[in-house]
Amino acid sequence: MKTLRNLQGPALTLALLCALWLIVIVGLLALRPSVFNLGTVTTILQFSTILALVGLGQALVILAGGAGIDLSVGGAVSLSAIIAMLCVKLGLPPVLLPVVCILAGAVLGALNGWLVNGLALLPFIATLGTFFVYSGAALAVTGGAAQAGVPSWLLVWGRGVVMGIPMPFLTLAIPCFVLAGLVLISTAWGRWIYAMGFNERSAKLVGIPVDRVRFILYCLSGALAGAAGLVSLAWLGSGRPNIGQNLELESLTAAMLGGIVITGGRGGVGGVFAAVLLLVTLKTGLLQLNINTVWQVGIVGALLVFVLLADRLSQRWRS
Repeated sequence: MKTLRNLQGPALTLALLCALWLIVIVGLLALRPSVFNLGTVTTILQFSTILALVGLGQALVILAGGAGIDLSVGGAVSLSAIIAMLCVKLGLPPVLLPVVCILAGAVLGALNGWLVNGLALLPFIATLGTFFVYSGAALAVTGGAAQAGVPSWLLVWGRGVVMGIPMPFLTLAIPCFVLAGLVLISTAWGRWIYAMGFNERSAKLVGIPVDRVRFILYCLSGALAGAAGLVSLAWLGSGRPNIGQNLELESLTAAMLGGIVITGGRGGVGGVFAAVLLLVTLKTGLLQLNINTVWQVGIVGALLVFVLLADRLSQRWRS
């Protein structure tokens, strides 16, 4: 019952985001009817795949409370992709590239979990530090140059399209969100995560392995960042050391816009998925309209404030 109550607010947030998404589409079409075509939709979904995977990991870490946050996700995306490409160049069978990419991300996430749990560092400070380490390492080992050599069979998947929907979005992003939603709603793990976010001390008193769950969530966030790095390799055809730039802030925006409360314990992944689509659609449309990047950032920020205010007013109305 507590889990269902925790999901009532996110349901309203999801409805609001869907309404805003339709308003954005209608507004952009009114300003420039040629903005949206099949190619644009495919591009939006392709960009959404990377942000959605990173945003999902970010959302799960925040949802578990304990001041949890993962600011290293952008650096983890870049470094995991670079590690995988360097391993292939050193003789790793190309068929293992996806495994290495995701595993590298999981190891980077495990380092975050160890810093937060083992050394009791504040998550904000720990993951901010690893963000600079991961991003710097990706640039240092490559000299800032893209790493070519992605196998052709991976490009077929990364650039494949089914009825305008990119294959990575269809076969990776959607299944990950569906699985995460099911875990949160219908499993003990989901109830543990909500309980930790709601009251960590009480969660420990009832026997929930808080430290172990949080460590696993950081590993999962890293693995999802590695999966996003894999998508970037399969789509762009090379490992780019700066591919994760700004993903830490965009994933945090998507999580908060999607109804994940920054203190944890309330929210759902459906809202995060909708927020990702809204953000990428809005940014793509503004880019098509030749809106200055500075204004784009301001518009996204105003949208975030509006949704948070609407959520706060809905809470007061329900109480």
